[in-house]
Amino acid sequence: MSPLVRAITVSALVLTTVSVGCARRPSVTSMAAGPAATVAQTPAESPAAAPRTADAVVVEERLQEVVIVERPTPSTFSENSNVKSIYFDFDRSEIRPGDAKRLETDAGWLKTNDMLILIEGQCDERGTDEYNLALGDRRARATMNYLVAQGVAADRITTVSYGEERPVCTEHTEACWALNRRAHILVKPRG
Repeated sequence: MSPLVRAITVSALVLTTVSVGCARRPSVTSMAAGPAATVAQTPAESPAAAPRTADAVVVEERLQEVVIVERPTPSTFSENSNVKSIYFDFDRSEIRPGDAKRLETDAGWLKTNDMLILIEGQCDERGTDEYNLALGDRRARATMNYLVAQGVAADRITTVSYGEERPVCTEHTEACWALNRRAHILVKPRG
């Protein structure tokens, strides 16, 4: 391969990599769009109809549809007496047996009512802001995964973590902290 063809090929690959970039985790967990993929092909693997020279390397870019999903506005969701918050042990994101039964009841109602679902992961005040945001996210995702396993469509569910930002109780006691360690479920009609 001549130095000029090699330089052009390397430049094309670098330009393609820069323009496609790396896939990023979506801010909304209810939907994910696949990243565009770049595939380098040798002349033997290229489509027969593509014109080529002996020294050329063919680079094909396959584009996938990218869906941009906006995060729903939490203020548009509201509480509903048919779905209840579940609670977590200190520093945990595993769903407790009693709360699993609560989610099974919630899932039954959600499957028969066409509602969008927002699950807010929340924590007590102990721990750093960053840690509590991550823990709140794990709690919200665990709740979402449980509902999906019960048959609730994943594309109806959005999760958000508030960490310790939205306490329901502000006393500095274990009883109060236990009320803040929760996944709060809100709903709104589709539309």
